[in-house]
Amino acid sequence: MQMPDPDARVIARKSRIVARLREVLPADAVIDDIAETRAYECDALTAYRCPPLCAVLPSSTAEVSAVLRVCHEEGVPVVPRGSGTSLAGGALPTADSVILGVARMNEVLETDYPNRYIRVQTGRTNLSVTGAVEENDFFYAPDPSSQLACAIAGNVAMNSGGAHCLKYGVTTNNLLGVTMVLMDGTVVELGGAHLDAGGLDLLGVICGSEGQLGVVTEATLRILRKPEGARPVLIAFNSNEVAGACVSDIIKAGVLPVAIEFMDRPCIVACEAFAKAGYPDCEALLIVEVEGSESEIAEQLGLILQIARRHDPVELREAKDADEAGRIWLGRKSAFGAMGQINDYMCLDGTIPVSELPFVLKRIGEMSKQFGLEVANVFHAGDGNMHPLILFNANQPGQLELCEEFGAEILKLCVEVGGCLTGEHGVGIEKRDLMSVQYGAVDLDAQMAVKDVFDPQWLLNPAKVFPLDASAPRRTLAAE
Repeated sequence: MQMPDPDARVIARKSRIVARLREVLPADAVIDDIAETRAYECDALTAYRCPPLCAVLPSSTAEVSAVLRVCHEEGVPVVPRGSGTSLAGGALPTADSVILGVARMNEVLETDYPNRYIRVQTGRTNLSVTGAVEENDFFYAPDPSSQLACAIAGNVAMNSGGAHCLKYGVTTNNLLGVTMVLMDGTVVELGGAHLDAGGLDLLGVICGSEGQLGVVTEATLRILRKPEGARPVLIAFNSNEVAGACVSDIIKAGVLPVAIEFMDRPCIVACEAFAKAGYPDCEALLIVEVEGSESEIAEQLGLILQIARRHDPVELREAKDADEAGRIWLGRKSAFGAMGQINDYMCLDGTIPVSELPFVLKRIGEMSKQFGLEVANVFHAGDGNMHPLILFNANQPGQLELCEEFGAEILKLCVEVGGCLTGEHGVGIEKRDLMSVQYGAVDLDAQMAVKDVFDPQWLLNPAKVFPLDASAPRRTLAAE
């Protein structure tokens, strides 16, 4: 993966830059020791590593503003970092950059139950947002598989979703407002504790912008009343294609489950060994969950099971109690960790029309044989957000490159059938050079023009999202 050469002038001024940062932050909030900065050399896309110039850990919006003001004046690139769970290299530093981590910014600032919102610092983890309100029977809907660790900052940056996004949407559908610091230290407020802000939809621009436009330090999030009840059902099939067809038919029928999750045999076997969830022996498994009152649950599940029986399932299993439901979801939520015990893998997140699931799953199987690399499929099937896990041996020369080539072909396939490169992981560096597959030159130019407005010097999160050849003229002009 190509990265631009670091600015030697910035590296030469390291001592001065670190000294200036220590003037605006507590002593323990600036990390410049080479050994200690290695903790920030990569995110969850561990194939690529580069220790930063230094790392800073501010505790407030004011401290973030002070840091960015120093870096702006010094011409130092800044890489915002939440919890480092990005699977697309979204927080990969460059040797001349400052990592700005928000992990210490984890406070709940305001909770308003009548108006159904919570305002938090963005270093707070996803799951702990629900933890702050669940005693009052509320919850925060987006639930990435990494929700125990991932930060709201990263969720906003990548517009993350999760298993229950089919019904409740992704981050952008649950984000009401943000406090954001621009590269020059200016603090701006976008949106707020209301449904829609007037004027341009700047909040929509910020959510999913991958740290290219500013550092989001506070977020106002929609919270919802917990449903009266919920129940998952397991539906097992003898082929991936048939399972995909079943998903398509459920959506066509107008039923809106809260989640439809898909797992194929390699993933089922790994998850069963890891979580002991009691999964059946089959080629493909759907977890379909519905919620509501008992009568609503019964009606929805009745229709779903009726549709499933048309596809000759190997097994239908409805959770009888909360313990069984918990074990069903434990297996799915453990999928990435379980697969990591077997082999190195690259996790993709191309998104496709649900009607194309059978065809795309078939093509992935064919490409797996072509490339000689096994693929495990686990994904949010209800909205076509795929997560093929390509297994490879990182210690074998050439395997990473082969894996990347295979992954690129899968993502191109997603675009060809009417989908897109990313559903929730973001572009980062992983898909940066594939952006021209989905977008033409005019489209990319329009997107980069937005960055010109927010970050004229192109100092925020360098070498991400935009192909290097397309952004080179702008980066060169900004550096002059």
